[in-house]
Amino acid sequence: MAQQLVDRRDLDFVIWEQMQSETLIDNDDYKEFNKKTCDMIITEARTLAIKEMLPTLAEGDKQGVRFEKGDVKVPDCFHDVHKLILEGEWQSLAMSPEMGGQGAPGFVSAACAEYFLSASWALYSYTSMGNGTASLIDLYGTPEQKKTYIPNIVAGKWGGTMLLTESQAGSDVGALETTAVKNGDGTYTLSGSKIFITNGEHDLCENIIHPVLARIEGDPPGTKGISIFIVPKYFVNDDGSLGDRNDIVCTGVEEKHGIHASATASMALGSKGKCVGYLLGTPKEGMKVMFNMINGARMGTGLQGLSYASAAYLLAVNYARERVQGRNLEDFKDHSALSVPIIKHPDVRRNLLWMKSYVNGMHSFFYYLTSCATRGALGKTEEERERFGDLFDMLTPSIKDYLAVRGHEVCIQAIQVYGGAGYCQDYPVEQYARDCKITSIYEGTSGIQAMDMLARKLGRKEGRVFASLLEEIGLTIAEARKIEGLEEIAGQVEKVVNRLAEISMIMGKRAMSLEFKTAFVHSLPFLNVIGDTIMGWMLLWRANVASQKLANGAKKKDLSFYNGQVKTAQFYIQTILPEVLGKMDAIAAGCPAAIEIDDDGFGGL
Repeated sequence: MAQQLVDRRDLDFVIWEQMQSETLIDNDDYKEFNKKTCDMIITEARTLAIKEMLPTLAEGDKQGVRFEKGDVKVPDCFHDVHKLILEGEWQSLAMSPEMGGQGAPGFVSAACAEYFLSASWALYSYTSMGNGTASLIDLYGTPEQKKTYIPNIVAGKWGGTMLLTESQAGSDVGALETTAVKNGDGTYTLSGSKIFITNGEHDLCENIIHPVLARIEGDPPGTKGISIFIVPKYFVNDDGSLGDRNDIVCTGVEEKHGIHASATASMALGSKGKCVGYLLGTPKEGMKVMFNMINGARMGTGLQGLSYASAAYLLAVNYARERVQGRNLEDFKDHSALSVPIIKHPDVRRNLLWMKSYVNGMHSFFYYLTSCATRGALGKTEEERERFGDLFDMLTPSIKDYLAVRGHEVCIQAIQVYGGAGYCQDYPVEQYARDCKITSIYEGTSGIQAMDMLARKLGRKEGRVFASLLEEIGLTIAEARKIEGLEEIAGQVEKVVNRLAEISMIMGKRAMSLEFKTAFVHSLPFLNVIGDTIMGWMLLWRANVASQKLANGAKKKDLSFYNGQVKTAQFYIQTILPEVLGKMDAIAAGCPAAIEIDDDGFGGL
């Protein structure tokens, strides 16, 4: 069976039936789009992903990137497909027409990206990562900077990055040591080094534009003293042509556990004393500027985790349909009975439904948050824009970490379905698991996301934003209570939601008390139970929609799909969600052992 990457029926269900995205494109900003055009775009993306990009997945992983005297060579198979992506302008699908993009609705660009990321994340990131750079320049750049850089970045002719991390300043950005000295002509001379720079150097584009965090000489320490600069690989002449090479060079690339085809570069700035940068925005506002990339980066990382999980699950379930091994359990003593596909075995079925419940729930969660972003920007009333804009901002740490961590767990379980074969490189589930692990690390580790939720997001607007999340879930529960057959699982979700409300109060008060360190010890479990609860919400919501379709006379070809939604919700809510109450009890108890243990008590001396 050909690899699917994404369950198109499920994608259509989420977009059109659950999220009712036709209401989102009823807006002047999307007057060029209707359901038919959106479906056509997604279908074309699927074709490109499966026919052209997917063949580069294993080959790119095997060859990896090559570092040759300051230059980085991407896998050979990437070049022709990279041209196809740019020719179709797929890299700029989500960008505004004013910036040279196509201005597609968020759910359309996300659906296309879901196919591209699962087909070959590394390849697609070379074409699309510059969008974040272009957006920063669009928001904070001078008219000259916008004219100089944005058109070629959005067109994919030039690449873009973010130079943030240093060896002594990873998550502690304020400890960075890269410096900037102002020159007489208003430019700055930069000096320093950066590590873990995705696409910091490669041979797929003619220029790379680097936003660089640095401290202007004399500015205060910490994050409040950081500025941000545009540092091009090649200078740009007044006529738009490329000039001399700037003094920014790649000093090496990392050999990694996964994403071998992605160039993770170390960069040196000013090794010859001639690295020139151009201030973006105003001095000492570098963190403010950079944070405009954060929510988009978190969403992108969450989608990456989801894409790997979706592809791995589909491989596993179809392998289970085809792999014949062992007799049916009822025929265990009958040695003459024929062997059956492993999908007939109870534990394999449990594992597959475990995977399906998370993939389905994460699918809905991602597109719900995508719709929140759209409604936050284009909602018809100020109240709608504020409500959904706040929900989007609050839930980005959750979407990033939950989809990353659970996505990796799904990939691991996909290997389990394959057994020993899945541990071998003959099957792509092994690569998906390796590639997925990075998603819980970059763009802020799990612990960073948890601290953000507890320290910044939970108490926003005196807790009213978190309360609005619980209200949204409550609407789904109330609807489910009216549907025959869903009353019991609706009550079980309500029980967990009520307990989450209590836990949020406990955590908020503890974080503001003398026990604040204990609160942060439990911040990641707290972030996890928020995600677990949201999974229950999303699956109950799916069951609501499916049950109504069944009650209204669904087409025969859709019966298994809709019944599958109900069974998936029942499985998660009745077998997994009860465990979440235990997790919440542990959070409420607030064991301080991790704070109280002596450093030497960890052992290893």
